[in-house]
Amino acid sequence: MFAAPDRLAWLDALRGPAALAVTMHHAGWTFVPGVWAEVDRRIDLGTWGVFVFFLVSGYIIPASLERRGDLRAFWAGRAFRLLPLLLTASCLALLLAQVGLLPVEPKLGERPLPLVLLGNVTMLQELLNLPAVISVAWTLSYEMAFYLMCVALFAVRQAHRSAGIAVALAAAAVPLGLLLPRTMINGGADQVAASLGLAVVAAVAVTVLGHGGTRTAAAVAGGLLGLALVVLGSRGGTWQGMIILATMFAGTAVHRAERGTISWRTAGVAVAAVLACGIAAKDDPAWASAFVLAFGAFGLALALRERAFPRWLSRLGVISFSLYLLHPILLYVIPGLTPFLLVLIPLSLVSHRLIEAPAQRLGKRLIPSGARPR
Repeated sequence: MFAAPDRLAWLDALRGPAALAVTMHHAGWTFVPGVWAEVDRRIDLGTWGVFVFFLVSGYIIPASLERRGDLRAFWAGRAFRLLPLLLTASCLALLLAQVGLLPVEPKLGERPLPLVLLGNVTMLQELLNLPAVISVAWTLSYEMAFYLMCVALFAVRQAHRSAGIAVALAAAAVPLGLLLPRTMINGGADQVAASLGLAVVAAVAVTVLGHGGTRTAAAVAGGLLGLALVVLGSRGGTWQGMIILATMFAGTAVHRAERGTISWRTAGVAVAAVLACGIAAKDDPAWASAFVLAFGAFGLALALRERAFPRWLSRLGVISFSLYLLHPILLYVIPGLTPFLLVLIPLSLVSHRLIEAPAQRLGKRLIPSGARPR
């Protein structure tokens, strides 16, 4: 009934409810909008779920990078972890849209197809003001920006400064957010979007294939591009985008405090700064409650990390990425809330078993965990 205690099991115990919260947010508005309107005006469960994900990513991603100790292995590992399911789900969405079973973003057909594919495959579509094939993939754009910044900091041996970076991003979010309330990347600026997208691809490619100073320069360039895209390209506004980044770095600060490389007081200051600057990032009371409660849930799970969690909760966390990416597709295919949930969870189990897990195993075979920088 309970899984054996595991140092990272508490992260899966967070991922599962976070994925379900986002799922229920969209399913509620689809199937029971009247009821969900009452829930949503008190707390935006979708926002709660994605900020839990951002905190979890902040906690685990730099740890994964530092454990591998190899930028090439890190990027390859991320590719094997995310792209197989993302590409599969995107192809399925496009196929269903083609036969009229699934609506897609209206602007999808208005932009050049190669550019749209570039944005979605690189997961940068949200920050390049490009249409998304799968609506919820907007969060992956911020994850990608965070990866780019983490790689840059690791390359120049400044990764330990996560708490200070979280505070700096949170503090800068307010004035920059007031100055740049919406994306500066125009929706019709195809050349700008293509140039920025290809620049990121080039930076990652040189980081993976290059050596020495060339690799370091590419990693730094990628980190600066990631930060610039969030500042200039956040469709939700610069304030909100920078608070998302600050949240992830706050999660990293918590990880460093737990490992003893910084004090808990320093991590606490970082978390408090992000909360203080982020509560008003969106003019919506349901945002503020969700934002604060996401940090609360993360803190509670962290406090219980030595406990054993129910197996079903851990299992739900394992399939959380499938739940997250597949539910927007099923919303338009399955009629009714109960049938939707009865199909979604088994489908996510199958998706994880047939797509995610084999890809991750292949990645581990191709990239030895003990790889070191060359």
